[in-house]
Amino acid sequence: MSYLNPLRLHFAGSFQAAISTVNNDPLHFDNATFKPSYQEMWTGTHPDQLNGWFNPRGSGEWRLIGCTITSAFTADGSPAVRSDPVLAAIVADSDRAAPAKIVDLDPEQQLVSVIWGLEVRIATPAGDTVLRGQFEPVAFMDIWDRGQGPGTAGDAGGGAMYQSVLTSLEWGEIGSSPFLLQLKAAAADGLLSIKFNVDGVNLHFDSPRFMMGRIVGTIGPAASGEPRHFIRGRQFMTVGRRGSFFVPVGGVNFCAAVIDRDTSRVYLDLGNALPTTGAGGPPANLGDLALQVPPPDPAQQPLLVGSLPAASYTAPDWYPSTAGVVVFPPNRRLTADELARLDGNPLALVATPAGGSPRLAIEEPPTGVFVRADQFVFRLNPDEEATVLLYATRFGHPDPGAAVITVPFPEALQPESFLGTAPPVATPADAVHYEARVVTDDHGMARLRIRSRDPGRPRGYLDGQVYAVYPVLAETIVSPADPYPYNHWNFVSLLVWSGFQPDEPPTWFGSIQPILQQYANLYPVMNRFLDLGDYDSVCDNIRLLALTFGLDLTNPNSMPVTRDLSAAKRAAILRWLTEPGDDGKPRKGATARPPAGTSESARGLELQPGAPSRTAPPHLGGKASAASRRLIAQRPSVADRVAELAKGGHS
Repeated sequence: MSYLNPLRLHFAGSFQAAISTVNNDPLHFDNATFKPSYQEMWTGTHPDQLNGWFNPRGSGEWRLIGCTITSAFTADGSPAVRSDPVLAAIVADSDRAAPAKIVDLDPEQQLVSVIWGLEVRIATPAGDTVLRGQFEPVAFMDIWDRGQGPGTAGDAGGGAMYQSVLTSLEWGEIGSSPFLLQLKAAAADGLLSIKFNVDGVNLHFDSPRFMMGRIVGTIGPAASGEPRHFIRGRQFMTVGRRGSFFVPVGGVNFCAAVIDRDTSRVYLDLGNALPTTGAGGPPANLGDLALQVPPPDPAQQPLLVGSLPAASYTAPDWYPSTAGVVVFPPNRRLTADELARLDGNPLALVATPAGGSPRLAIEEPPTGVFVRADQFVFRLNPDEEATVLLYATRFGHPDPGAAVITVPFPEALQPESFLGTAPPVATPADAVHYEARVVTDDHGMARLRIRSRDPGRPRGYLDGQVYAVYPVLAETIVSPADPYPYNHWNFVSLLVWSGFQPDEPPTWFGSIQPILQQYANLYPVMNRFLDLGDYDSVCDNIRLLALTFGLDLTNPNSMPVTRDLSAAKRAAILRWLTEPGDDGKPRKGATARPPAGTSESARGLELQPGAPSRTAPPHLGGKASAASRRLIAQRPSVADRVAELAKGGHS
């Protein structure tokens, strides 16, 4: 089960992602060369004018704003009765905790931003909570160039989606809502599935909607044996060209469907797949859409599963009320023969523009095979192990015995800067070790174990190193002339921290100040409360800092907001805060060189910025800027990388 289910509700409203943009450039992390101007707004597109980009004083907070439930459907697929109070309810974040935080993995991997500490509620118009759940942290996926027309270049025209589960469910008084009673009964494993699409972010500083955008989503039941962060169903794949992010060749982005046996219908999620007119506008008119099973012989007629008229999905209220979830066919059940034909054949979405000929918009691969990691972002201390759950499917069914090859994919990372030479990524390669090949079990699932070791300090002022690993099915390694349509976002991102030994005992000038100074530089919003680079200011806030540095990463108040502090550094800071010297204050120590492991230098790495590498195009913001710095922009695509693997290039 998942949100893509007959039993579901849809909601729509706004989100706010108050990201700090000082850390958008890796060179800003160097304490030795940091400039005060990096904490100021940008004034132009030349490297000397970029400063701290467009929101240097962002808090990192992530909020739900004005989200209302727009529709709900019961277990048989029929709409909830109009008198059901759930239809008047809202979807909100926490009323008892700090706002959630949105966090990049690393300045050289900014395209997997994770939401931490989000609590999701369903509440009555009066504010009474009837359902509360904890959003399991996950990064966005399938970012693409969604908006079309003027004003949609870069982040403003980007669209992406988050899919996760709600845990630790707390139910309030729901007896008057038949829908919520059904939803609670279906959540027997204590889980709900949630997916939401985000687009139309506003980057105009003088706008009341600055750093806000549109959010449209779905909540449904979840089962413990299913992936938590993607649909184990029918996967529609595409190829495209590079824009700010990704431009699909058929106009429709990666998406998924499930065949529901109880209602004998296909549920297709186009929520993050249809382009829009403008940033955050209604879906663009691609023509009438038809879900089909193509015939084996082109001379034969396809099996029409259902149609979606252009007049329907381009209407202003269609997307908010459906979240892009389409039911095929809408007014009848599929027959047993039709269901049998769907089981072993690829599905295709065909668009027929007014007065034009049908054309393929997107389709399943001919063999219907697919593999993806469920959780795909990991932070590791030296000598830790991550277990990556890989799910392989064939036409939406678990694919037992499938061989999965792991491909190093540093091309997806972003080791460039608009200011000069940035540190290297994915080196040393042997700081992460994983099996080159794993095989799925009887349930189509494999465990890929990734073990870390201390990478040293290859990036100097940037702690640790980032890596990317792409899982591919062995049977999809085909001729470069006939490539499998790999989704170039479907890889595993890893941050492996460097080893760290503080001075003993930890002191301000020995171990602590270089760490806290970096956060003082990168998050000037903190200056309203304290200066993390100043000993006396830190001492004035000992109790608060000891609390926040000791919180679990999933807590919205956890510090640092960025979640990019190793366990060893966190332990050293907590010891320094809680084990004072003879004067009752944290030990200051002598003004001297930092101990081993805290130096601002690294072997063979020139830390001083070189000549400005290029001028930033005016439309580039946070994520579009990061996407433009990917190595994949100059090096092979996923298909090319896999073809290299097939020739023996895997290492």
